[in-house]
Order: sequence, then C-alpha cells, then structure tokens
Amino acid sequence: MNEAEGLRQRRPFRPQVITEDSPAQEAKQGSTYSSKVFRVTFLTLAASLTVPLLGVTVLLDCPIDPQPISLKEPPLLTGVLEPNIKLRKAERLWENQLVGPESIANIGDALFTGTADGKIIKIEDGEIQTIARIGHGPCGTPEDEPTCGRPLGIRAGPNNTLFVADAYYGLYEVNPGTGETKMLVSTKTVIEGQKLSFVNDLTVTRDGRKIYFTDSSSKWKRRDYLFLIMEGTDDGRLLEYDTVTKEVKVLMVGLRFPNGVQLSPAEDFVLVQETTMARIRRYYVSGLMKGGADMFVENMPGLPDNIRLSSSGGYWVAMAAVRPNPGFSLLDFLSEKPWIKRMIFKLLSQETVTKFVPKYGLVVELSETGSYRRSFHDPNGVTVSYVSEAHEHNGYLYLGSYRSPFICRLNLQQV
Repeated sequence: MNEAEGLRQRRPFRPQVITEDSPAQEAKQGSTYSSKVFRVTFLTLAASLTVPLLGVTVLLDCPIDPQPISLKEPPLLTGVLEPNIKLRKAERLWENQLVGPESIANIGDALFTGTADGKIIKIEDGEIQTIARIGHGPCGTPEDEPTCGRPLGIRAGPNNTLFVADAYYGLYEVNPGTGETKMLVSTKTVIEGQKLSFVNDLTVTRDGRKIYFTDSSSKWKRRDYLFLIMEGTDDGRLLEYDTVTKEVKVLMVGLRFPNGVQLSPAEDFVLVQETTMARIRRYYVSGLMKGGADMFVENMPGLPDNIRLSSSGGYWVAMAAVRPNPGFSLLDFLSEKPWIKRMIFKLLSQETVTKFVPKYGLVVELSETGSYRRSFHDPNGVTVSYVSEAHEHNGYLYLGSYRSPFICRLNLQQV
C-alpha cells in the first residue's frame, strides 16, 4: 500500500452537522412542543375538574355525622371459622314469590315471615298466603316503607299466636287464623323521653308474659340502616314489654345498632346483637345478676343480624355482612376515618354504597357459652347471601334475608 492510498483509507470521519432548519431538529422540537401542550392541557383539565369537585364536596351537605369507632382486627377465618361452601348445599324455595323474608317462625309445619312489601305471610304445604298487613299501600320502594310498614322480627307465642316487630309501626300481635292484628306498643309512644324509631327484633318468654325487643335507633329509620351503621350512632335500646300490665321499660341504652335478640333456654338472660360493633351483649333478666350486663361474644367475623336458638342448646347467628381476614373489610377500613365517610355519602347514595359490600353468605353456631361450634359459608354468595336469620326446624335450617327474593333451606344432616 503506498502512502497516498493509506491516507485515503484513513480519511477522518466528518460528522453531519444538523442545522436549525433540518427535518430531524424540527421533528424533535415539534415533539417537545406537543408534549408540553399535552401536559398543560391535561393539568388544566384536571384542575378544572378537581377544583369544582372539591368545592362541591365542601359545599354539599352530608346526611350523616360519623363518629370514629374502634374495632379490633377481625378474627382469622381459621379452625371452625375456616371458609367452606356448605351453604351452597341449601335449596332456594319460593324464589321470586316473596322479597326480603327477614325473619321466620313456625307453628307446627306452617312457616310465617314478613316481607319487604309489608306483608305477613303463611307458607304451608308449599302454598304462600298473605294473612295480614300492618301498614297500607303503596309499597315497593324505600320511600314507601314508612306507610307500607316493614315487618322484621317474628315469633310464635303461646296459644298459636304471632308476635311481630314492625320497623315503622311497633309491636303487634297477629292471629294467624283470622289475620286480625292487635297493636301492643306503638312507635308514636314516647318511652323515657324517646319515640321508637326503628323497631327491629323481639323474643318472647314461653308463657307469653314478657316481650324483649330492640329499637335500633331513635334517629334513623329502617330504610336508612346503612347511615346508622356508618355514622356509628349509639342511641339504640333494649326494651321490655309486659303483656299483662302493658308497661314498657328500657333495659339498655347507648347501643350501636341493636338488632336480633334471643332469650336463653333458661330465660335468665337476653342476648342482643350489636351490629355496628360486630358483637353480642348479654342482659340478665332474672337471678342474682338481674339488671346487670356483660359481653357474650365480641369481635365477630361479620356483622350479626338475627340470633335464634339451636337444637344443641346454643345459638344460630346470621351475618348480614362478613369481615374477611385475611382480606379487606370496608367497615373496618372506614371505622376510624369519619372524613372519608363524609366524602362518600356526600357523593354516593346508600344503594350505590351497598353495591360495594361483597356478597358472602355466613352463618355461625355458638355454644351456650358463646364459643364457636361451626360455621357455614357461601363465598361470593352463589346460593346464599344477605342472610338475616337462621331458623332451625325439623332438622333443617331456614335462612331468611333482608333483600333476597327467596328463603333458603339447608339440610343439617348434609353438613
């Protein structure tokens, strides 16, 4: 290779100089400009939406005044509380023929329940018959409830009579044969300075003399039960009605959503489900402890609704909603965050918020001392959900619901 050829091969690389007028530079500047425009536009749009939203949120009234509530971490769903699918063995009965059969009682083999459209119905030999109605129409919407009535707790008393707690009208005695209704305690009656606003459940002594019942709140009506839970209102009461003297006494005050009630087999105490606090309180009505109260079960795996006797001498507890652990519990998350509750109910209706509550069927059986014996689950509520009561009769567990359009029946020999 001569010197000239070597020089030609070693000719230095001359980088291309891009001037301001080159296409690459223009594209780069155009891209940078577009990004800046997008960011400015996005931030302007976000601000234009966020500022009014915050302003509206501040200006909007909140229907509740929530209080912080301290709840313990939910119990682990292990051991006898281990999730299973036993409730999926239940069969749905009379589907779409009745709505919201909250509570169930039986006289012989005839079943009785109250429904969301204000009816008290009898089910015998598979046939449904309306025997009474405490309120009057129209019915069908939450706005209609105060006039339509909403029968909740129902019990069979002596002499084949029924006792019914109507959320809006009060305590009634119903003749299942004639359909005649007799008012025992009216919600218009002022009892120790407060009217009854949300009559919920009742339990009756074997001789029919005493009726113990709950008034879930003096502020909120049944149709606003979610407000009652989320606000954490502690104005619920346990009361006693004497069918002979016609007197009404207040036994317990300061309860957060007292719900289902059940006399013990010996009738020496009454158990009261305190739904908001996920616990069961005990009030002694006879014996050395008469007039005293203590805790029966606390920190339950769900929000307890009604409670009924089991054939083993214990109690069936229906959970209206579950507190999953492991898992996420909306109630527990919001319990000490009242400002989030205010924000939610300024923007969303009760019905919308209810849709965020997961469908999950759960019934637990307690021993006579309050320990867990067993639990029946239906994760995702495939067959059973929104359980309000578990009523045992002839080897079956009849499951009521505050919103489902059917009653479920579970053969206890199969689980």
